[in-house]
Amino acid sequence: MKLSINKSRSLWWILSSVITLVGLISMLISWQNPDIRAPLRPSLDFIGGTRLQFERDCTKPGNCDQPIDINVVREVAKAQGLGDSSIQIVTDRETGAENGISIRTKTLEREERTNLQNALSEKIGSFDEQKNQFDTVGPTLGRELFTSGMIALIVSFAGIVIYLNFRFQLDYAVFAIIALFHDVLITAGIFSIFGLVFGTEVDSLFIVALLTITGFSVNDTVVIYDRIRETLKLEPNRPIADIVDDAVNQTLGRSINTTLTTMLPLFAIYLFGGETLKNFALALIFGFLAGAYSSIFIASTLLTLWRERTSSSTVLPSTEVADTQ
Repeated sequence: MKLSINKSRSLWWILSSVITLVGLISMLISWQNPDIRAPLRPSLDFIGGTRLQFERDCTKPGNCDQPIDINVVREVAKAQGLGDSSIQIVTDRETGAENGISIRTKTLEREERTNLQNALSEKIGSFDEQKNQFDTVGPTLGRELFTSGMIALIVSFAGIVIYLNFRFQLDYAVFAIIALFHDVLITAGIFSIFGLVFGTEVDSLFIVALLTITGFSVNDTVVIYDRIRETLKLEPNRPIADIVDDAVNQTLGRSINTTLTTMLPLFAIYLFGGETLKNFALALIFGFLAGAYSSIFIASTLLTLWRERTSSSTVLPSTEVADTQ
């Protein structure tokens, strides 16, 4: 079966626009949320502070009979001068019971952490010392991590534009970058929604995931663009829409197989890799799916529209000379 992507290109654009818009709206809501104050819910990696996680000791009789009331936890935190803290109920991975709490707050000294733990124990039950966790990150380091991540992302985008402009032509580079922005925005939008609904946080590994997504997506796009360029050299008078459709169909099997084989280890990491890598794998899963989609349905169809409008479906002489050398 031959896929005619250009006949329904408006549908692909509308679908991507809706998904991207929902993500942007979620980011705006997240920014206005006093508990988040950012497009995505940041972890301590970026904002600095102390994260405390307590889990009740259910081996003690009656200690876990009553569910944890988050309002009681907020009252205790407020009494300790931590009223602006972000507080969540944590589910035990083994039992599925909600017997833990996670508190993200300003940097606390040892005595302040102890006082908070004791006050909470009096209200909701004693905690298992073996399962308690404390993490502290300075605000300066958090800002440095965020700045370095953003610089790395911008530099990667600039490098991709330069490479594609040199390897192909400027319009190829422009639409490949649009597709990359599409992938990054969709992935960020999904995690913004997760942050609002499930309390999912993004850490420094999320920036690494975005960089990995851009590399995967542009690789898929380059394969399709290379087939388009080769066909244009052989049949310069053929309608650009037909050339693009043929290029997509010729590389479709490769794109699907590459994406599926990449998904398998990512699902394995998500299911068995532990909490630290779970969100990283999830970001890659959504990003790779968005990247495969954008390479086929966004970057290619935008190039078709541009060439139809500008009537430049022929290969530039300079490109031909460069390719024959």
